Amino acid sequence: MDWTLELVLVPVADMDRAKDFYENKCGFKADLDSTISLGVRVIQFTPPGSRCSFAMMSGMPPAPGTSEMAPGTMHGLQLCVTDVVAARAELAGRGVDVTPVLHVDAEGWTEGTGGTWNSFCFFKDPDGNSWAVQEAPAPLSER
Repeated sequence: MDWTLELVLVPVADMDRAKDFYENKCGFKADLDSTISLGVRVIQFTPPGSRCSFAMMSGMPPAPGTSEMAPGTMHGLQLCVTDVVAARAELAGRGVDVTPVLHVDAEGWTEGTGGTWNSFCFFKDPDGNSWAVQEAPAPLSER
């Protein structure tokens, strides 16, 4: 049996502001913006080419045995691209505050591209949820 990661919840304070950021600044497709129950709104996005989506919810009670995440507390979300320089330029061109391309060396994070799997840029949404964009050596379908 496959156990596929298909949806990650991203906590935000203002659904409309977040939708504008992810749709218009990041260029992610809004798959769903719906009221699924009285007072419960879900907006779901899928980054281009991704097999996993992310969603924002308002009015949804926490699942049994869990607690609600505060807006801006999701960190470590990571997207992979085959050209991080181009991806960074696209985000910056759309108005996203994105770091320069960075890599890790003996001194820590250093500006510029690194070797295989070692080139990144980083950005945050308006609430402070943080994303990494990492350069992969090939598209997922070829790895």
